[in-house]
Amino acid sequence: MKKTHSMSMNRRGLLLTGACGLALAGCGDLIGPAQAPRLFLLRPTPSAAAPGPKALWALSITRPDASAGLDTQRIAIMRPPATLDYYANTAWADRAPDLVQGTLVQAFEASGRIDAVASDSDGARADYILSTNLLDFEARYDQPDGIPVAVVRIGAKMIGALKRNIAGSFEAAEEVPASQNSIEAAVVAFDEALGRALAKIVAWALDTPQA
Repeated sequence: MKKTHSMSMNRRGLLLTGACGLALAGCGDLIGPAQAPRLFLLRPTPSAAAPGPKALWALSITRPDASAGLDTQRIAIMRPPATLDYYANTAWADRAPDLVQGTLVQAFEASGRIDAVASDSDGARADYILSTNLLDFEARYDQPDGIPVAVVRIGAKMIGALKRNIAGSFEAAEEVPASQNSIEAAVVAFDEALGRALAKIVAWALDTPQA
């Protein structure tokens, strides 16, 4: 009898040990290092030199304002009816507003119409300030498994640096469908949509002070 009881206890101990091992193995997926996301850059095609006179004033470009859902490194997607989500295991190389600010500076430089342009973080003297608001910056899915459309909408204001008067306001909105349902194709569509929006903002901003 004692021998049988001892064997039963041994079996129970083995079962408990195995269960603990399974529990720890299961927890490994929860406490282990997260999968590193793939990082994507924004590289909108610079527009050709904008027609018009050379700007003789200096421009400072502020970081775009954005809602909490867009002020992130995560690549936003919009699903019907109005659900904001994000692509899994992927991210922009920086927060979306910071990337847009950098591409705005590059777009003005590429225009060939202004030499004195910089981001506000550079602390350079400016005659005008370009203040922007990132209103839309997401891949929109009209169907759950459909082809996404890159949606970019940016509000802009030209502000006199001295008197803080608003010289003008503008909104650029672009939508570009991706070639297929993939993150790579969506990023290409983002580049095209952003490039078109930036070209509109540059052309408008460079003519606003003269007007």
